[in-house]
Amino acid sequence: MNIRYRVDLTQDERCELMSLLSGGKHGSRKLKRAQILLAADAGATDAEIERSVGAGGSTVYRTKRRFVESGVAVALSEAPRTGAKRKLTGKQEALLVATACSSPPVGRKRWTLELLADEMVRLTEHEELSRETVRRRLAENRLKPWRRDMWCIPKVDAEYVARMEDVLDLYGETPDPRRPVVCFDESPNQLIGEVRAPIPAEPGQPERYDYEYRRNGTLNLFVFLDAHRPWRHVKVTDQRTASDFAECMRELVDMHFPEADCIRVVLDNLSTHTSAALYQSFPPAEARRVIRRLEFHYTPKHASWLNMVEIEIGVLRTQCLDRRIDNREDMETEIAAWQYQRNASATRINWMFSTEKARAKLARAYPKLDRKES
Repeated sequence: MNIRYRVDLTQDERCELMSLLSGGKHGSRKLKRAQILLAADAGATDAEIERSVGAGGSTVYRTKRRFVESGVAVALSEAPRTGAKRKLTGKQEALLVATACSSPPVGRKRWTLELLADEMVRLTEHEELSRETVRRRLAENRLKPWRRDMWCIPKVDAEYVARMEDVLDLYGETPDPRRPVVCFDESPNQLIGEVRAPIPAEPGQPERYDYEYRRNGTLNLFVFLDAHRPWRHVKVTDQRTASDFAECMRELVDMHFPEADCIRVVLDNLSTHTSAALYQSFPPAEARRVIRRLEFHYTPKHASWLNMVEIEIGVLRTQCLDRRIDNREDMETEIAAWQYQRNASATRINWMFSTEKARAKLARAYPKLDRKES
């Protein structure tokens, strides 16, 4: 700990720094220096401050020295350090940002720091430019040109909005045992076995398993979730044909909700998710008997996030299936145990998105009416 520059804040100074950190728009450097002063005042060593605040040792030293010599205002100041002149002018930095946001050169998937440095040499009068200079300037602007995110980009039109609001209204209804809302979907899952036996964990050594694995086929999981009460059911099948879907719907009617007058089923637009699947699988009278007690509500295309069961499938994978299971019997046993525990603990999905929120947050995406004055 640097004893020479000891930080002892007054109560007013502490309140000022805490207020600075609690809100408002301030530079990241200023906020970091405020954290350094508060941590030093609390008695933290320089090494502890470096780890907790994420600042370098020289930054901690300079901040404490400025406080002791000139007070809080100077310690928090954004004045640049004296030293070498910045290699890029303001216009050149703007050019760098624009280049990083543009399409990469032909034959390259993305911009790299080296490519950007070479491009800036070509576009400016610099004879050379280091990748570190480029990295620092991009970091100041919080740019990472190498990042790309895969995203579902839906087409938001009148049909999208109609289906979205239909599903959201179902979620917002008062629960009615005679007309339950059940979210339904399926998810494929691989059976994966070990090629070599894992090495059990030991004191000071985590469990180790081999990177090579054996693929023992796939299974399909049909998942049901009640939108208004803490109930879910997972059915394991070999495949997900129209017949499998039809059997799931019959079980939903006869086994899971035998007393319900009408079961509103929220599901996606898979080709097997239709009333026709029941007529393909059962005699006409049986198909009609089941369909009379079902009401299908489809999510918009490319909007599976609106199906509440997608969240439940994610929980299932994280809590139960994120490991190597090599046979169907073990898979069914593990899923049944997980399902029992979830239902017994009365766990529900806390759905917060409503029709009103959709209209407020997605207002720009809603179709615009072409009103013509008469």
